[in-house]
Amino acid sequence: MIEQDEGGPIVLEEEPEAGRPDQRRVPAIPSALPILPLKGTVVFPHLPMPLAIGRASSRRVIDEAMLGSKIIGIFAQKDPSIEEPRAGDLYDVGTAALIQRLLKFPDGTLRVLVDGLERVRLTRMVQSEPYTAAEVEVLKEETETSVEMEALAKNLLTQVQKILALMPIPSEDLGVALLNVEDSGRLADMAAALLVRDAARKQEYLETLSVKERLRKLTRHVNRELEVLEVGSKIQQEVQDEMEKGQREFVLRQQLKAIQKELGVGDETEAEILRLQEEIEKAGMPQAVREVAERELGRLRTMPPAAAEQVVVRTYLDWLTHLPWSRRTEDKIDLAAARRILDEDHHDLEKVKERILEFLAVRKLKADSRGTILCFVGPPGTGKTSLGRSLARAMGRSFHRLSLGGVRDEAEIRGHRRTYVGALPGQIVQGMRRCGTRNPVFMLDEVDKLGADFRGDPASALLEVLDPEQNHAFVDHYIDLPFDLSGVMFITTANVLDTVPRPLLDRMEVLDLPGYIEEEKVAIARRYLLPRQSAENGLEPDDLDLGDEALALIISRYTQEAGVRNLEREIARICRKIARRRAEGATGRVTVGAADLDGFLGPERYASEVTERMETPGVSVGLAWTPNGGHILFVEATRMPGGKSLTLTGQLGDVMRESALAALSYLRSRAAALGIEGDFYRGSDLHVHVPAGAIPKDGPSAGVTMATALASLLTGRPCRPDTAMTGEITLRGKVLPVGGIKEKVLGAHRAGIKTVILPAENLKDLRDVPKPVLDSLQFRFARTVDEVLEAALQPARLSGAKRHAGRRARAERLSP
Repeated sequence: MIEQDEGGPIVLEEEPEAGRPDQRRVPAIPSALPILPLKGTVVFPHLPMPLAIGRASSRRVIDEAMLGSKIIGIFAQKDPSIEEPRAGDLYDVGTAALIQRLLKFPDGTLRVLVDGLERVRLTRMVQSEPYTAAEVEVLKEETETSVEMEALAKNLLTQVQKILALMPIPSEDLGVALLNVEDSGRLADMAAALLVRDAARKQEYLETLSVKERLRKLTRHVNRELEVLEVGSKIQQEVQDEMEKGQREFVLRQQLKAIQKELGVGDETEAEILRLQEEIEKAGMPQAVREVAERELGRLRTMPPAAAEQVVVRTYLDWLTHLPWSRRTEDKIDLAAARRILDEDHHDLEKVKERILEFLAVRKLKADSRGTILCFVGPPGTGKTSLGRSLARAMGRSFHRLSLGGVRDEAEIRGHRRTYVGALPGQIVQGMRRCGTRNPVFMLDEVDKLGADFRGDPASALLEVLDPEQNHAFVDHYIDLPFDLSGVMFITTANVLDTVPRPLLDRMEVLDLPGYIEEEKVAIARRYLLPRQSAENGLEPDDLDLGDEALALIISRYTQEAGVRNLEREIARICRKIARRRAEGATGRVTVGAADLDGFLGPERYASEVTERMETPGVSVGLAWTPNGGHILFVEATRMPGGKSLTLTGQLGDVMRESALAALSYLRSRAAALGIEGDFYRGSDLHVHVPAGAIPKDGPSAGVTMATALASLLTGRPCRPDTAMTGEITLRGKVLPVGGIKEKVLGAHRAGIKTVILPAENLKDLRDVPKPVLDSLQFRFARTVDEVLEAALQPARLSGAKRHAGRRARAERLSP
């Protein structure tokens, strides 16, 4: 194997003959020469070159040459990977060289020093074994004497000297050797050997016989090399200046430390400054933030230890260095795993899960997608907060929850300015510090309970936080620097949307969580609540057997809710009582059935009043929607002597009062058709009451319920005990659609209602109701109040004479 010797392509040694390199006598070159192929090395005329000889065929070439004229032909291989090259594997132009020195090593390798003589062209192979030999033709350079040639040579020499001066270890010998070369062609060859690293480019210069063209090519190459070296030298100088600055600062700090020690000042302040300096370097801050941090740190160095502002600056720097300016977690989005996690943590909620999986699918296909802000809306205890936690677990992100209930100060979101005593950043920046990454899942809980007063409107401050077009440069008043929130996945929760400001709601996509039916609650209790409460109260899984019948009774008689929060509390009460028995020494499995609940939970808290209340005319059942889900609502009407007045009680709002007035006006206009006395309002007072008087009520959806209660009172026909209704009415008796149908139907199902009367236009809203609920209820759809009354009121009762006449007529038809 042929290798280039360490120490570079040119090694200047004492020549065997005296005189300058361009004045030596060139020996006669034979017409046929032994051929020495080289890998990645080009030998130029009139220049010495050390070579390491390893191949057997190459050693044979050297041995044969040493027995004769010591002149060999050196040709570079086109492909260095070929071990035994043939004629076609060598370049056509090479160099005839004289072996000046030979050194043999014990392992058989040779070290030779050759001196290039002339360019030669390989014309014909005359021998291939045991070594290669070929006829060669000596090539003459194309040179001329002109001002241009002289200028090219001087320019090249100047540029080469500049390059040598910029080299890390400049060589004075090389500079002197270049000055002693008077021949332009030899100057070009020496420059090519010195400065050109690529073997193919060197071969190109070797094959260029025109000295002028060779000088031009080399000038362009040397200019490029000089530019590279100048830029590198500039970079090196800048690095050196930085190092010297750092060393100077270190020396000054050591001197300052010594002065402080002499003055009796402790080292705690300096240690704190050094700690802050290290944290600034590790924080990964943007350049603008780092400049502010270093400026504040410089101020801190010059402050006396007892200065009041020192604490302010140190606290500010502590916040800057602990914010996750560049730290982030890598998303691990696996849709199958995400689906498994959602199913493990939550029962049902299929529509919400599907939307979350769609959200993750988009993130997987487009990682930089900003997406939308999801808003989970539903009654308490339906799993809104835990859905956000499950989403963070599915993506491998940190999770932080911020409760906005009761927040009235804008500074809670944006922070206080540092001019105030005890100022701190807002809850957004504080949450980012706790998460430790710049791309957590950030849940804004209870966004519907934000307040506003003289201190500002927090909802307005959230507009920037939740806007993907603005939150990349969120500015907290305390930090007073842009912080990028674009990587944060914000999720909000609410019980109702009525109190959420419209501009804020416009930035969010609403996902409804309406609540659970009894079968779903039993499954949730069996799968999640019971194991969790058993573990939290120190019970083993086999210590408690709570049957499905008992769970159903707890749901219907001890809780009334759309979620499962109170259900979990009741299960926890049972677990605590069993835990006490275990602590007192009782053993064995405890089975709790429906009959045992009175001993564990006390008497039933809720009982069905529908049948009892509906026995007398004037009582109807409506459906209402509240932040806690859907519920039934009783409307009671009574009549007494008076002066044609209508009294409304039960904390009714203006809209609900107007619905009652509209219902009364409609009944008066349709009295004859409905079988109502035409002068019923003359000399009578009517009173409409909606129980649960401590709870404010409002909305138009109780219009049909009030009309039915008044019609029942005035016709003497009780309402059907298992029927509930909802809908808005007009003066002309039309029934208009209302909202919250799914929640209201679920509330009717929980209350044991069998028939639900809905506006005809609300038929489309039943598609979101669970199928078990649809199958258990009968629905009547009405377009007019008359249709509602026909479906809701029982048939009219006959008088005693009419009942006797009817029985006698039936008896006569049956007699033979």
